[in-house]
Amino acid sequence: MDLTSTQTGAVAETLPPEFRKLAIASGGTGGHFYPGLSVAREFQRRRGEVLMFLSGKHTAQQSEIAARFGIKTIIIPASPRPRGPVAFCRFVINLLRGVGQARRRLEEFRPDALLGMGSFASFTASIGARLAGIPVFLHEGNARIGAANRFISRWAYHLAISFPPVNREHCKCPVTCTGMPVRPELLGQRIDRDQAIAQINREQGTAFTPELPLFLIFGGSQGAQVFNQTLPAALKQLGRQDFQVIHLTGKGKLDEVTAAYAGAAFPALAVAESAEMDVLYTACNLIFCRAGASSIAEITLFGRYSVLVPFPYAAELHQDDNAAVMTAADAATVVGNADFTAGWIKEFLADWFEHRPEFENKAGNCAMVARPEATTDLLHLIEADLLRLAAIVET
Repeated sequence: MDLTSTQTGAVAETLPPEFRKLAIASGGTGGHFYPGLSVAREFQRRRGEVLMFLSGKHTAQQSEIAARFGIKTIIIPASPRPRGPVAFCRFVINLLRGVGQARRRLEEFRPDALLGMGSFASFTASIGARLAGIPVFLHEGNARIGAANRFISRWAYHLAISFPPVNREHCKCPVTCTGMPVRPELLGQRIDRDQAIAQINREQGTAFTPELPLFLIFGGSQGAQVFNQTLPAALKQLGRQDFQVIHLTGKGKLDEVTAAYAGAAFPALAVAESAEMDVLYTACNLIFCRAGASSIAEITLFGRYSVLVPFPYAAELHQDDNAAVMTAADAATVVGNADFTAGWIKEFLADWFEHRPEFENKAGNCAMVARPEATTDLLHLIEADLLRLAAIVET
């Protein structure tokens, strides 16, 4: 099933009595937490009451971030996938403890539904909701439905997914493609490219110009060695001055990447991270990054051509499946991590410079993948199912 806001209409500003309270189970990586936070913020904006259950790594930091938006959180002990007998014993203990805590908190809060955002970070809260008799809904960020969601789907009412699923047959509940919820800041009123470059120059003290193409490079919050080491050297070997670079290095990598660009003939800015990705996406002409679901969702919203290098150690190679969505739309070039060498980069960029108008036309194909109404459509899906459930109960 495919669901878009043009087909279903937006969620009503006034929430129905059947859907006034929502629990969201998330945590672990930012790729699971931030989409859950985006849903929480939108539900709260519609005057619903929301509670987030966080588990996995970075829960303290994530709880602080949620608190900035007035969103309450509950931290649940992590229950990572067990590997080996000792880990299995620890898993069972943490699981039982976490399920009990989640169930008690859910029975106190009494939400109309629980939304699990995927990964084992949402596992315990989803089981707790099942035991408490609360309808469970799921969201899958990747094109491949992950192991945790496949298991939980046995008792879930519906699974929403960011991209058309490649393994739908392994899901035990209905599946609908709603898209990936993204931060509201990325959906607001846009500035144009000239304004974006001017803003970067003001804030960073750079002298970028709209007349030259700008390449944006990032590898996630921790950076990526294949980008931080290979790309600066390859770009310097081009021997060109007619382009510009902004490189997000990841935490702790700024000094080494800055040094790697030393002596470059082209303007280059290296920063550890940025809270203004909307400005960077608007300013750039070409993106080099991994194939994480959130990255692809954001790139397609801004209609930029990208070179995607899937993370080779992603669970079940799910980034390869995400990247395939972009190649199917002819909106990106995908290259394996081992093949992403200086030689490959130089060859690709020679082609890009020679056929730049064609690549920029292909960037328009991002519209086939972009789903700017993903958050609204996900909430609408849950609301519609709860209304149907209430109607069945009444009859």
